[in-house]
Amino acid sequence: MPVGTAGAIKGLTPDDARHAGAQIILANTYHLYLRPGHELIRKLGGLHRFMNWSGPILTDSGGFQVYSLSKLRTISEEGVTFQSHIDGSTHFLSPEKAMEVQEALGSDIAMTLDECAPAEADHDYILKSVKLTEQWARRCRVSKRDEGRSLFGIVQGGTYPDLREMSARGLVEMGFDGYAVGGLSVGEDRAIREQVIGVTRDFLPNEKPVYLMGVGTPEDIVESVNLGVDMFDCVLPTRNARNGMLFTKQGRLVIKNSQYADDSSPIEEDCTCYTCSHYSRAYLRHLFLTKELLAYRLNTIHNLHYYAKLMAGIRTAIREDRLADFSRDFYAQKIHDDEKEGVESLQTT
Repeated sequence: MPVGTAGAIKGLTPDDARHAGAQIILANTYHLYLRPGHELIRKLGGLHRFMNWSGPILTDSGGFQVYSLSKLRTISEEGVTFQSHIDGSTHFLSPEKAMEVQEALGSDIAMTLDECAPAEADHDYILKSVKLTEQWARRCRVSKRDEGRSLFGIVQGGTYPDLREMSARGLVEMGFDGYAVGGLSVGEDRAIREQVIGVTRDFLPNEKPVYLMGVGTPEDIVESVNLGVDMFDCVLPTRNARNGMLFTKQGRLVIKNSQYADDSSPIEEDCTCYTCSHYSRAYLRHLFLTKELLAYRLNTIHNLHYYAKLMAGIRTAIREDRLADFSRDFYAQKIHDDEKEGVESLQTT
């Protein structure tokens, strides 16, 4: 799912996203609640009409943004009090409020409110967090009014296998339309993350979709699918595009590097995206170095197309029972992991 934080995938129209292969997008409850406000969006016909997107929309509950963006927050059993990162105003988000906001937005998949604990938190803290997240999930489920909307529970538990099991079992007992694995990609290394995913997946039903939140790289996706994950969202394809890092089957490509100054080839020879069909690496490098706005749009189109094509290839491989072969070929095509001198200059914007 491409990320449309404020109701838009940065630099793209909905048609751009659709033509790049996006089928569903994620919108950010926290940001839309603060600006322009969920009641305004409800008044104007809901988020689909507001942003002119006819496909499915998943909205998160806002819990992660409260954790990551609010410098001042107070958590209680009732909910979380936080200060807006925009103007410092004080707000209170309860499980019931999180559902009210998402129903006003009119998303197709809503998420329960959860606490995303810091990566460095100890076992006792995360145990309390898991219990709180379970209480909030139950309240979200009870307050859900629209039967046409799916509701996903979010498994927490840090990097502790016993707490991941406890969280997963509690949510499955309640019964949700799908289950998300949250609280990862917050500083843990890849091996630990994959271990946590595997442990968590063992306690989730096969007949319900499993969504890994905020992950990740193409490699993360391939490995996680092999562990049984179905759905992903991440800002990497769009954020990296705006910073000049492009994804290809051969590896990552940093378009500002001097070797592309007179390169007439597309980003990827066999790519059918709009960008690769019309523009050379040399032109894209020129746009990026001169900070032309078109650079961000064209780069983003390509990266979203790459991710959509990767997911389509995975789905086909699963249907044809050759996921292991797909994974082997995925790594075998890698020629470079990108021009290292360009990596450190990428900004997280």
